Amino acid sequence: MNCDCDLEDRLDPDLFRALSDPNRLMILSGLAHCCDEPRSVSEVATELPIDISVVSRHLSALRDSGVLAAERTGRSVRYRVRYSALAGLLRGLADAIEGCQQGCCGSDCADDSGSVLTTVGGGD
Repeated sequence: MNCDCDLEDRLDPDLFRALSDPNRLMILSGLAHCCDEPRSVSEVATELPIDISVVSRHLSALRDSGVLAAERTGRSVRYRVRYSALAGLLRGLADAIEGCQQGCCGSDCADDSGSVLTTVGGGD
């Protein structure tokens, strides 16, 4: 069957790697609660139970994946969430998944009950 979807183009390992770490998700959530107020590494680190050097690496991974923007102010780097970019990445992925379902699966796809995911994931 010929599938005309761009899912493979949307599967960015860096994005998934960045969002798969619980500490990075806490950082992202904390920055999102700052109402787009950029924060330095030390400001972010004060809210987390991990070393500042680890926080810095996590912020770099989130920046490199396109989730965060970094702005240099003197000797300090301040980070903020790239809301539009993140939403665009996730929306594009969701659209590609739906496009694959509509274009490739036809009647073989599960309905919205998630039965295929349960089967594939080794459900109960």
